[in-house]
Amino acid sequence: MTRIVARPLTRENFAEFGEVIDMGGGNHYPINGGKAERYHDLATAEAQGPNGRVLISMVRGTHYDFPLKLTMVERHPFGSQAFIPLSPRPFLVVVCHDGDDGPGEPHAFLTAPGQGVNYPRNRWHGVLTPIGEGQDFLVVDRGGDGANLEECHFSHAYEIHLPDGTA
Repeated sequence: MTRIVARPLTRENFAEFGEVIDMGGGNHYPINGGKAERYHDLATAEAQGPNGRVLISMVRGTHYDFPLKLTMVERHPFGSQAFIPLSPRPFLVVVCHDGDDGPGEPHAFLTAPGQGVNYPRNRWHGVLTPIGEGQDFLVVDRGGDGANLEECHFSHAYEIHLPDGTA
């Protein structure tokens, strides 16, 4: 089994896989008479294919035990998929580049509290993976006709470890 240790999620080290959604960066400004701050244009939602439309949903995820035995990843050919935590807890993000005949080797990231991610369409990624306890998420993805889910099961499992000191 190949061992992978998750590394911290930053805009720079995740840029080749998708977008980090958080309140960092410079694109923010006051609204509502200065009583609120808008963090603007944090990710691009994609909805292609027959009758494609952007959906906003909520998901309650069950925690996973670590080390995580990763045997499968998925992707969505018609639309992006964003996960935004509704609590300040970290979660695990697993992504893969395209390989010769499916996903390449996985990369694992640990979000900082409050960070979310947006996967572009066709990006191989792991399932929603809360750490330590269940967690709620806002999800922005694609609805419409056509098969928008592909799964790939690896020929061998990967063992994902959290960095030392992560609860």
